[in-house]
Amino acid sequence: MAAQSLYEELARQLSAIGAVKRGLARILPPECPGGSAAVLTLLERHGEMRISRLAELLAVDMSVTSRHVAHVAQRGWIERSADPADKRSRILRLTPAGQAMIDDLGTRTTEMFAHTLKDWSDDEVGQLNTMLARLRDSFGDCRAPHVRAPHVAGAHGEGPDVGGAHGGAPHLEAPETRPPTRTPA
Repeated sequence: MAAQSLYEELARQLSAIGAVKRGLARILPPECPGGSAAVLTLLERHGEMRISRLAELLAVDMSVTSRHVAHVAQRGWIERSADPADKRSRILRLTPAGQAMIDDLGTRTTEMFAHTLKDWSDDEVGQLNTMLARLRDSFGDCRAPHVRAPHVAGAHGEGPDVGGAHGGAPHLEAPETRPPTRTPA
């Protein structure tokens, strides 16, 4: 087990990850803010779903999810159709235009990291990917209800700033590949 001071430093480093999230948010096109990018990313990753499932994956209130869904639907990036099992519900699906936006966001994200980490070796980037995946896996299902962790001395009461509806950018959302930016409920 690592020394307590190493965990304290880890807490500080994760709290400072907000700078990375802000960098990711800056590369988003104005018409596709972080919440919209998160909706598109989750639909690409998980396939069609009801809005209630999307709200659960985003970990935000249903009203916030509805606003994000309306935004992407107005742009033609998703379609909403009646659920055959329950005509009162809607099934959300990514459209070809939505997939094109996801592809653009992926390109933007990749180019931003390639530029920002140009002095990193492939091995170093690979190690970071491996360790971040391991960290995420150690927390298990980050969407499941959990018991609040005790305060970590030295963390200055700041929790990691890694949540959110996809940091705004694809391939950074917490559940599978990168952290989705949480939109305040």
